[in-house]
Amino acid sequence: MAVAEQERAEAPFEPLLQFEMEVGTFLSDWQHCDQLSTFMARMISHNRADPVRHSNFFSSALNELLEVSFRGASADGQIGCAVFRQGSTERVRLTFPCPPGQRQFYREAVSKTRRGNAYARYLDAISTDFAPSREAVLLDLAINFDAEIHLDESDPPSITLVVDLPLEGIVS
Repeated sequence: MAVAEQERAEAPFEPLLQFEMEVGTFLSDWQHCDQLSTFMARMISHNRADPVRHSNFFSSALNELLEVSFRGASADGQIGCAVFRQGSTERVRLTFPCPPGQRQFYREAVSKTRRGNAYARYLDAISTDFAPSREAVLLDLAINFDAEIHLDESDPPSITLVVDLPLEGIVS
């Protein structure tokens, strides 16, 4: 293991910001996705090397994640989002109630982001879908933001998408 990888594995993610909201309130207006992602991005990007660039990248990635939950959450319960930082990586933990019939979809979609054919699946998805599917959004994060995506199902009926975004290292 390289020294930088070992240091990253040993260093904890530090909490930056979190919110909770009733899912019904969140689902009541599509604009909540953009408003929350913009606010959170501005709050966490102030001390990055290029705050505007970082804010734009983070806002785009978080907006996509919030839209995934907007399209897939059940209307009862809470949605929660927490952002953590470890060096140049932001970790987003997005928790939302997930209907039992949707759990398998998320398991499969997240596992596809780590497969060798993720790029081909992403290209196929964006060339054939009129609107981005939830799977295409997760693939987009893995391909274009170099995100590592994991699924935590330890608190049914909710699921948690854990997304590590190494935004400082993205070359635009």
